[in-house]
Amino acid sequence: MNYLAHLLLSGPEPDWRLGGLLGDFVKGPLKGELPADIEAGIRLHRRIDALTDSHPAYRKSQAQLDPSWRRYAGIILDIWFDHLLSRQWNEWHHQPLEDFCRDCWRHFHSRDRYIPPRAQAFMERAERFKLLQSYGDEQVVAQSLARVSQRLSRPVPLQDALPELLARRPVLERNFTELFGYLNREAAGFRQSYSKHHSEQNKS
Repeated sequence: MNYLAHLLLSGPEPDWRLGGLLGDFVKGPLKGELPADIEAGIRLHRRIDALTDSHPAYRKSQAQLDPSWRRYAGIILDIWFDHLLSRQWNEWHHQPLEDFCRDCWRHFHSRDRYIPPRAQAFMERAERFKLLQSYGDEQVVAQSLARVSQRLSRPVPLQDALPELLARRPVLERNFTELFGYLNREAAGFRQSYSKHHSEQNKS
């Protein structure tokens, strides 16, 4: 899953959402150096990534791509699934996407002391250019793929995969809907279990 998906799956708590976004920027073991809810959001991010990689719907989606893309299928699908999510946003969240993103950025500004420089640079660009809100535009998908390709050790024109994604949209949409419904349930269960555990700890 990509940025927009992780924000949504992190639930309503702002620090969990920040952790959901930071999951792509914070590596290694978590040692309590960040607020507990931010670290919980990072743990949930990692859990979602693991569940995604092993889910049949995700593997079926990878198989839809030409074998020449197989090495980069995860990157391509992460961005494409955010495209599909933005197109279906009202089916997954009650708040308009524009308002959702505005609320996220507003809170993240108040927590910038916990945000690594790379993540800070991404957030500033995403807020300025309304990147997450624009994922529904296929040209923005192409631009995002091109930007990622420039960061690879051996640059590959990932944007050239867009015609395949468009041609296979119906089956990829079905796979995404199946996968995201599953991830929603798992993420809600993770958040509930975490809250129950910490509530019991506070009582003892």
